[in-house]
Amino acid sequence: MVVYVLALLIGVIAGLRAMTAPAAISWAASLGFINLEGTWLAFLGYRFAPWIMTILAVGELIGDQLPTTPSRKTPLPFAARIVIGGLCGGAIAAQGGSFLGGLVAGAVGGIIGTLGGAEGRARLAAAFGKDRPAALIEDAIAILGAVLIVGAVP
Repeated sequence: MVVYVLALLIGVIAGLRAMTAPAAISWAASLGFINLEGTWLAFLGYRFAPWIMTILAVGELIGDQLPTTPSRKTPLPFAARIVIGGLCGGAIAAQGGSFLGGLVAGAVGGIIGTLGGAEGRARLAAAFGKDRPAALIEDAIAILGAVLIVGAVP
């Protein structure tokens, strides 16, 4: 049951910041915290994968600050967050042989993170009177959350 909760939570992280979740999974796989060997997601643990995922995650963090960045709730970004959340949830559950359950939990988490993150950020931005502090708080929550989640994988 714990693995499904962690899969759901990594999906929430994907909803907040789409590339933070796979970067965390990739580092965890590369460092041996998550065993993806023998699965089709094993590439996430390959030598350069964590670095590539980290570059993509940092690019997303920077791009999120731009005024021209589209809403995460538009169809393509929303769908991407659901798919990425599902794959990351599946990766967490794969070592226990329950990839499909993790995929579903991660996808649901992606939906929760996308909608909840957008609402939370909007409320924080209204409270601050500007978006940047809210965005930085969301960034910190996503990064810290991802680290804590992959660190808790049994």
